[in-house]
Amino acid sequence: MRAFLTAAAMIAATMTATIAAVPSAEAADGALQAIRQAGVIRVGTTGDYKPFSYKGADGALVGADIEMAKELASTLGVRVEFVQTSWKTLIDDLKAEKFDVALGGITVNPDRAAVGDFSVPNVSDGKRPIARCADKEKFTTIEKIDQPTTRVVVNPGGTNEKFARANFTKAPIEVWPDNRTIHAQIATDKADVMVTDGIEVDMQAKLNPGVLCAVPVASPFTHFENAYLLRKDPELKQAVDAWMTKALSSGLWKAKLDAAMQ
Repeated sequence: MRAFLTAAAMIAATMTATIAAVPSAEAADGALQAIRQAGVIRVGTTGDYKPFSYKGADGALVGADIEMAKELASTLGVRVEFVQTSWKTLIDDLKAEKFDVALGGITVNPDRAAVGDFSVPNVSDGKRPIARCADKEKFTTIEKIDQPTTRVVVNPGGTNEKFARANFTKAPIEVWPDNRTIHAQIATDKADVMVTDGIEVDMQAKLNPGVLCAVPVASPFTHFENAYLLRKDPELKQAVDAWMTKALSSGLWKAKLDAAMQ
């Protein structure tokens, strides 16, 4: 009997040691480890937001964050694969693990932070209005914009629409499905104003001189930060944060952004 118990104890001890030596599924499936094993980092982006991520004349993705994604992949020793997403489906696509990292002017907010990890921010900005240059003095406050005669235009599913719904109760809000052509709605007098990220306001004013202008507000209507949205994994966040911190301190990010603003 004692021999049987001793043998059973030895078997149990061996099984325990074996189980302990095998990593848990959670550890084995860590996002960074999976990226390195696959040799590719999947990057989700909307491709409709200058100067961060947009499609050039040939249809290829360009922009400051597109170039940064390539730099990140190189740092991790993998290749980059871009995955199409949209502002409306961004959170659901991350939940479904369609990509490892999302970038392209993504605002840090609680809804997104509940689903993924945010990297160290690379942009500090605020919402400002853009309008036709002839009308720029009409829309210098939220109250002046929020009038029944003002046609507000927004892209669907992102922070611009959320801001408009929260602040404009009198002005009619039109949802324009294509962020790449939304500013033409204002330029062609089919809408009057859009409240969006300040960097986008400045970019579109530069691209449409004498037609679209940044509205001269006393200060931005909000303040926020942009960052990269990652699959939840402490090791992935640590790696991206270290890389981004270096890119910010070395001037790499600024150089990429300045080049994309040209």
